[in-house]
Amino acid sequence: MATKVMVVDDSMMMRKMIKDIISSHPDIELVGDAPNGEVALEKAKEMKPDVVLLDIEMPVMDGIEFLKHYKLIGSGKVVVLSSVAQAGSSSAMEARQLGAVDIIPKPSGGISLDLEQKKGHEIIKAIFKAAGM
Repeated sequence: MATKVMVVDDSMMMRKMIKDIISSHPDIELVGDAPNGEVALEKAKEMKPDVVLLDIEMPVMDGIEFLKHYKLIGSGKVVVLSSVAQAGSSSAMEARQLGAVDIIPKPSGGISLDLEQKKGHEIIKAIFKAAGM
């Protein structure tokens, strides 16, 4: 059975890049995407993803607020994929405290065109680790 993943990022270009990375793996099923935490919460209720790939900086509801609400309604694991959540940063530490199981920094800022080359394998690995595989 494939691991169900939802992608949450405000950048349409980043969502597409991330979806392309995970869709290339036969054991991962992309169940949805969202441009902010508010939309993601609604979609997560019906899609029940095993893993959520979550950006931190987003309009309407950011990743930190999403984490605060998601732990009340969702059972999936969250992997943060963000330019602001660098190792040891306050955003990364807060995300961990709120239940994020892994933090992957985007390699080149908010729009990381080199994401697949630099972090593609790490993203796939984090999804399977989060899903307990």
